[in-house]
Amino acid sequence: MDIQLLHGAAITPLIPELAELRIAVFREFPYLYDGTLDYESRYLQTYAEAPDSLCVLVRDAGRVVGAATALPLADETAEFQQPFRAQGWPLERIYYFGESLLLPAYRGQGLGRRFFAEREARARQLGRFAWCAFCAVQRPDDHPRRPVGYRPLHGLWRGEGFVEHPELLAYYLWQDLDETAESPKPMIFWLKELP
Repeated sequence: MDIQLLHGAAITPLIPELAELRIAVFREFPYLYDGTLDYESRYLQTYAEAPDSLCVLVRDAGRVVGAATALPLADETAEFQQPFRAQGWPLERIYYFGESLLLPAYRGQGLGRRFFAEREARARQLGRFAWCAFCAVQRPDDHPRRPVGYRPLHGLWRGEGFVEHPELLAYYLWQDLDETAESPKPMIFWLKELP
């Protein structure tokens, strides 16, 4: 496997492959996202336009099989900033981790931890961030599409030093696989203080 670290405009040529990867991975529980390439391409453009962004790209035999993104929260869209603004957090001091994506065959090999390490290293390298943050969708334990044996990633996140902040709650709209229209999904943010 080949791992590349890309920043800002260097992400642009990869947007189509990253969009396809996001759609494939986010179709799974807990996201159950019925996405479109058009929306995904527009969303990823935010990362390409942010000079201090990061995309950790994983290829196997030339094929994109995993990726993780990050950028300053101040460069994210207003909907991601809103919960922090409402709670009085300084946006300019938070480095936001967008997503961690791995095709199923590549999970359990340490790449998730590598994604966290590379993004945190980028935040430290930039030298102006006090926290790293990401958000995760909240699904009920009895959700009808929850797979048997499903294990949330909370243990991994806590092991990486992140703390759940239920007061940082947002609702994002997307269409689930079994829906006919978009509906709001609760997302809770997790933060890690950078010493």
